[in-house]
Parts: sequence; C-alpha cells; structure tokens
Amino acid sequence: MAQGADAEEQPSLGYVRPETFEELLAVIASDGGRLPKRLRAVAIHVTQNPGDVALATISTLAEAMGSTPSTLVRFAKTFGYAGFSDLQEVFKAHLKTGLGRGPRPGEAASHPLSPLIRAAEASLAGLDAGFDAGAFDAIVAAVAAAPVLHLIGSKRAFPVVSYLSLTLLQHGFRTVLIDNIGSSATDQLSVLDEGDLVLSVSFSPYNSATPDLTRMARARGAAVLALTDSALSPLVAVADHVLIVAEKSAAGYRTLAATMVMGLGLVVAAAERRAALRRG
Repeated sequence: MAQGADAEEQPSLGYVRPETFEELLAVIASDGGRLPKRLRAVAIHVTQNPGDVALATISTLAEAMGSTPSTLVRFAKTFGYAGFSDLQEVFKAHLKTGLGRGPRPGEAASHPLSPLIRAAEASLAGLDAGFDAGAFDAIVAAVAAAPVLHLIGSKRAFPVVSYLSLTLLQHGFRTVLIDNIGSSATDQLSVLDEGDLVLSVSFSPYNSATPDLTRMARARGAAVLALTDSALSPLVAVADHVLIVAEKSAAGYRTLAATMVMGLGLVVAAAERRAALRRG
C-alpha cells in the first residue's frame, strides 16, 4: 500500500530543472494538472508564498501546508531538482529581486492589525509586480461588450462577486448574481442565454460548486472569465480568459485586498471602455 502511495506521488513528467521562478511557474501552469493531489496542493502553496519557501525550513513549510518534508522533497524532484534545497535556491533568487517578499516571519506586531496589514500590503505589492496587462485588457473588453454578465462565487469568493455585482449595476451593466439562496443556483443559471458572459471567482481549496456551475454555464453557450489564485485552479481549463491573484495570509487567514482591487479595477476599466464605445 505504501509503495503504491509513493508511486502516485512521483509521476514521471520528464521535467528539466527550471532555472528561474518564472520558468517554474510556467511549467506548473502548463502541466500541473498532471500532478497527484498532494503534490498539486504543494504547487499551489509554494507559488503563492515564494517568500516563505525562500526563507523557511522544510519542516516549517511542511507544517504550514499540512504536508510532510518527504512530500516537499518529492515535489522538488518531480521538477528535476536534486532535492528541496536545490528548489529553494530558485525561490531565494526570486526573493532577491524584491518580488517574492511577503510578511517576514517573526516581525514584531505594533498592534493587533499589524500582521493583517502586512499581508494585505504584500498581496497588493505582488499584484502590482505581476500585473498581466494582456489578460486584464482581454477581460475588460469582454465585460464591456457583454449583453448580460453572470457572477459566480461562493464561500470566501462570495464577498468579491457580491461587491462586483453592486459596482457593475451602479455602472449600468445588466448583471445577475448567482447567490444560490435556497439552493437555487442551477435555476438562476437557467436564464442564461448563449452569448452571455460569466465571471467566476474561486480560491484554493477550490469549492466544487463554482467550477461545476461554471462548466454548466459554458455548456449553455456562455463565454467564461475567471478570477482565481493559481494556474492549477479548475477554472483555468474552462475559462476563455483568466486573471490570477495570489493573496498572502496572516494568522491563518488570507486577505482579499488584492482580489478586491483587481475586481474593482476591472469594473472601472470596463465602464470606461463601454462609455468610449458608445461615444464612438
């Protein structure tokens, strides 16, 4: 039984050791879906928390992600590294560029909000440094041209889609919030027409309802946009365009700072784009 579990955790994916953090991200994004469940969870954590990977011990990291040091070693070897220390060197090099810094472990808190503020600041800094202008513009154009926009998100993502629904309505967009009150989500999607647009928001660990509803909307002929936190999100495979926003955490809670800024930015830019088209 143990031998079978080990075999599952060591897929022969044939990777050549990525030399940079960006190369590692690209490999994970293109092939990460082939990873077994435990290694996929490690991939999500390390790509969202590069500063922690660069600075923490393997034992500390394993504990933080509910895994084991041996699983982290297997993850590193899967991608062609000699071991976890070899993988960690890539994250240390990334940290030196200033792009991987999150809240420093052990930083003294001046008041109870300090850790959360630092996490929010780190999330916003990552959003700024990694901004994907091409993906952002594509989604803005799709939202501006959409006849009706349906918003899907649950649990931690629900505050995001709720706020986006409000701001879109304030800008005159025809918007349907799939809130699933009374387990009515599938009925709410029944009004979706071919050519409508769906914006789905989901974060790890990915809630099955949002991907399932998104696939249902796709089957009905809707175009799909996704706002998520990893290239390994199940929304990536079904979406026409994807924006990835990774949030830092403090005291075991991830902020929504960067996600809210991204969402609000999309609405403002789409409203401006639609106004320009109408003047046009």
